[in-house]
Amino acid sequence: MKKALVRTEYEFPGQVSVYHGKVRDVYNLRNDVLVMVATDRISAFDVVLPEGIPYKGQMLNQLAAQFLDATADICPNWKLAVPDPMVTVGVRCESFPVEMIVRAYLCGSAWRAYRNGIREICGVKLPEGMKENQKFPEPIITPTTKAAQGAHDEDISREDILKKGLVQETDYAVMEKYALELFRRGTEIAAGRELILVDTKYEFGHRDGKIYLIDEIHTPDSSRYFYREGYEEHFAKGEPQRQLSKEFVREWLMENGFRGKAGQTVPAMTPDIVENISNRYIELFEQITGEAFVKADTGNLLSRIENHVTAYIG
Repeated sequence: MKKALVRTEYEFPGQVSVYHGKVRDVYNLRNDVLVMVATDRISAFDVVLPEGIPYKGQMLNQLAAQFLDATADICPNWKLAVPDPMVTVGVRCESFPVEMIVRAYLCGSAWRAYRNGIREICGVKLPEGMKENQKFPEPIITPTTKAAQGAHDEDISREDILKKGLVQETDYAVMEKYALELFRRGTEIAAGRELILVDTKYEFGHRDGKIYLIDEIHTPDSSRYFYREGYEEHFAKGEPQRQLSKEFVREWLMENGFRGKAGQTVPAMTPDIVENISNRYIELFEQITGEAFVKADTGNLLSRIENHVTAYIG
């Protein structure tokens, strides 16, 4: 099995600070430049699992870069360059403290709430009589707060976002517009790959009076896809849909008694389990892009990344 990158501790030229997130390490340089390293760490239920997944960081970084390029005509985004398969360099923006969740189908947490009798999510009223995985008449936006490290995001309505002053109304209107246009583009791209973009999240920031799309978009870690083939048949029979997301990791954990709750232990991640997860991620990449995944050399990941980033900065 190839090596996995689970931790970085660089000192890049002009570095000001570093932030180690659940799966990415973000280096803040002078002149408002960010170096985001997509590690091979993997998280589920807000817990970072003990083993890294080879090629996961490369796959997510390259996929996100493709989607940022494919949507750059819709709104500005933070990306400047991809100097290494696992690194994106971009401009630093002040992020808004909310995430824009766009949903086109009733599933996941929204379905669980609906099943329990709730007919309004984040201020959005839902029709009566809907079934699991049913398509909404139009995509809806169900925002969440961006929680501090270690905390959970929480649903919030547009009204409460404005009332609490989290985002100014004029900015929020732009974010809504961008989110829906990005979702339409993502839906079109997915359809070309015989997929359905079910739901996803977008994060935005502001810089020099403009709103930018930041972070990753339309990856299996931030989005849910259904296979178009068989969707209608499965829906008519009330059967689970074939999904393209990292849901398979959560399912494996749940089957082994782990849901991220206190006192629970992550099941052993054997080499076979790790390799299986790596292969599944590669399948996700190839299905979404229609391209063969080219594995980068993992012989000396830390030096490779440092050399590529330093050369770019220089």
